[in-house]
Amino acid sequence: MNAAARQSSRASKGEETRATILRAAVKHASTEGFEALTIGTLAEKTGMSKSGLFAHFGSKEELQIATLDEAIRRFSELTTLPALSAPRGLKRLTAMCDNWVTWTSRCDLTGCPMMTAVTEFDDKPGAVRDALVEHMQRMQDSLVKSIRMAIETGEFAPDTDAEQMAFELFGILASCYRSRNLFHDQQANVRARRAFDRLFKSALNPGNPVLPPAPAASADASLPPR
Repeated sequence: MNAAARQSSRASKGEETRATILRAAVKHASTEGFEALTIGTLAEKTGMSKSGLFAHFGSKEELQIATLDEAIRRFSELTTLPALSAPRGLKRLTAMCDNWVTWTSRCDLTGCPMMTAVTEFDDKPGAVRDALVEHMQRMQDSLVKSIRMAIETGEFAPDTDAEQMAFELFGILASCYRSRNLFHDQQANVRARRAFDRLFKSALNPGNPVLPPAPAASADASLPPR
């Protein structure tokens, strides 16, 4: 193996190691929170040395930001990207919201890392909060864009307030996560879908009153009691 090949192999192994660390970090942050995320904790969970972890993340803050980035990447893969295959407008918005409700169970997470981060860093200035604000703003912008598409297709009334609807949709999602994880409400996902439908129906264009049927409650509609 020549020098270039050896270097490429080392780089590939380093990327795989980093990916393994971040998978463990996202899972830990979803249950214990980002403040509990430390080099020492992950060393125990991954079986790696602290020095090995420091080679990838020089500080707790760097680790927290990288974990947040990874959580957002996985979130996008399971929510926004699949929804793009649906026709633009209300069907795409419905698919996106349904994906938001179920994404944590589909990637084996107990809670939502972003919601956990919001609780921990909403009033704590710093680099982690700055990264969180940027990510959450992109999520909100994506939602607003999808709502506006439904207005453009004539499915929602022309006077629909996209920002207000996005605000209410985020509230439904936050309530869903809280009810599911705090109260172990096995109907939380179903309740969220009903709330989405009610909100969408209230915004329908009277001249085009067609609402896509809500996705059938699947096996991931609720979490088993813990």
